[in-house]
Amino acid sequence: MEKLKMQTANMADENFRKLAALFPNAVTETMGEDGEVVRAIDADVLRQEISAQVIEGKEERYQFTWPDKRRAIVLSNASISDTLRPIKDKSIFYDSTENVYIEGDNLDALKLLQETYLGKIKVIYIDPPYNTGHDFVYNDSFITDEAEFYVSSNQIDEQGNRLVQNADGNGRFHTDWLNMMYSRLKLAKNLMTDDGVIFISIDDNEQVNLSKICDEIFGADNCLGPIIQNKMNAKNDTVDIQKNHEFILAYRKEKRVDGTRILPTLVNKKVKSRDLFEENGEFYYINDAITTRGEGGTLKARPNLGYSVYYNPDTKEKIGVADYDIDLAKTSNDENEVYSTDKELIRKGFVVIRPPKVRGRLGCWTWALEKFNSEVRNIVITGKEGNYAVKKRTFVNADSVTWRDGKPQYDSVENSNSRSILDYSTNDGTNTLTETLGTSGVFNNPKNLQMLKYLIGLVEDKECIVLDFFSGSGTTAHAVLDLNAEDAGHRKFILVQLPEQIEEDTDAYRMGYRTICDIGRERIIKVGEELSDRNIDVGFRTFTIESSNMKDVYYNPAETQQNFLDVFADNIKPDRTPEDLLFQVMLDLGVMLSSKIEETEIGGKKVFNVADGFLIACFDKDVTDETVKAIAQKKPYYAVFRDSSMANDSVATNFDQIFESYSPDTVRKVL
Repeated sequence: MEKLKMQTANMADENFRKLAALFPNAVTETMGEDGEVVRAIDADVLRQEISAQVIEGKEERYQFTWPDKRRAIVLSNASISDTLRPIKDKSIFYDSTENVYIEGDNLDALKLLQETYLGKIKVIYIDPPYNTGHDFVYNDSFITDEAEFYVSSNQIDEQGNRLVQNADGNGRFHTDWLNMMYSRLKLAKNLMTDDGVIFISIDDNEQVNLSKICDEIFGADNCLGPIIQNKMNAKNDTVDIQKNHEFILAYRKEKRVDGTRILPTLVNKKVKSRDLFEENGEFYYINDAITTRGEGGTLKARPNLGYSVYYNPDTKEKIGVADYDIDLAKTSNDENEVYSTDKELIRKGFVVIRPPKVRGRLGCWTWALEKFNSEVRNIVITGKEGNYAVKKRTFVNADSVTWRDGKPQYDSVENSNSRSILDYSTNDGTNTLTETLGTSGVFNNPKNLQMLKYLIGLVEDKECIVLDFFSGSGTTAHAVLDLNAEDAGHRKFILVQLPEQIEEDTDAYRMGYRTICDIGRERIIKVGEELSDRNIDVGFRTFTIESSNMKDVYYNPAETQQNFLDVFADNIKPDRTPEDLLFQVMLDLGVMLSSKIEETEIGGKKVFNVADGFLIACFDKDVTDETVKAIAQKKPYYAVFRDSSMANDSVATNFDQIFESYSPDTVRKVL
């Protein structure tokens, strides 16, 4: 059996492996700072392989940097051995929900999610601290030694807080904020699907800097453009120019090679009301003319589409006739030279309509002649003689007709690109939270619910996972639940929030809230109660980030001081439950935190069946052949047991033979 890592991957190692796989001849060894031989990439060989200029040392180049940027990168790559522990009494519909709420440092949370949610998050929205001089930033550790990092990964200040205030008098004012954001965004990108998108709310204080680090992490070509939120407030909060706006930076993960939009559904839905016309008891609305504009819309460019439309104003009859010389159309711009009018049709009362000119040149239609004559019922002629227009018309079902002021109209939902300026009041965010919780003053500046619904709704995937790792009062979860209720969607949310302590002399504390997480969870519960009659998932599994379930000896057995008897000691901390172990195993193996979990008993031992048999785990001691055989017969993809959990040497000896007999393809692991 193979032993589980029970810690997040070291991303620097992963990146090295990728480079080594691409350019094995660039892999070399050199002497490290401590005198030990270490792996390395030969920059000279790499330069030859990519046939491009490689900048090294202090050579000038365009870049955006700040103190400790390199350490921020190291921090984002370094592994941790922390885990997520489930909290059932803070969860709702724990056994059936697919939503996740995580209490803890979002840097650690993003690392813990890397294996399980890599490339699975379609939408990310975050509202990080704006760095106004009064905000708090994460007190990240920049210790690079791995062993020390494990110890410091839950570093707190002298008051026990993970956050420190970033006053504008701080000499590292921008540096501390950039370090906080860079490492987290770098990890967040890994979680996004290839067609995923991230929205980040920010104000003037760091908008420029945030744009630069997003350009670096996601690529400038993947900037979908800043969105301006008109806050619709009239506060005189500045000496000179009043600030009535904030920014929402939008980036996609990657762009298609062929240049097409990777998010074709990034649209603004709006209802368009059209006037209807009646003909023989049928209703229709009129579309644009079947003509084109620009260089591609000239007859010279599309000589096969230059036919004439003959129209009888009395009978409304329409006929397409190829009454022109196609060869001349390729060279001549003289209508009299190219066209020959059908005099017989003119004698019968028809008038001739030719494609309108484009920039002084003969034009063409968008429909082919065959299509025009076969679908002529869908053509309508508007205007008057000498100024006729040939347009398409669309018939609608009588049940779709809406009558307003005695006139028939048709309402349709149309898509267009999202506008770059959105009107969403900041006051509405506060009003919504007050209405939901039934009290005011519990949270400052919650985001506008309708704005979050709009942003998430821009992605039409109703099955997607939405992540918010600065979740605050839980507006993102509220938006997801509302959208699912409105369009029968099955979106899932993952929220991450540090359990910041609420000060005693506040309305929130007097209302019984002790942390920001208490407010966020209560909001989700209240929204779920309001939507209880809808067939949607309104629950969530709550997790807290804590140190590993494993003792230090598990990770560094050679460095652990122990006597002879300690060799046989349990490597699992005594206060950890089987459920704690299960979720750390799920994280290690990349199994979704929201997976269905069934708890059964086999041979008197507790057994977990995860994701319908994908993972089966047993952490009890004194496991017998009966339990091993029953698990093997279920043919799981993964089977996980506690190290040294077998009842005796005979069971341990028979273990692999049992699996080889009943389920040879099962991956067997121990912790």
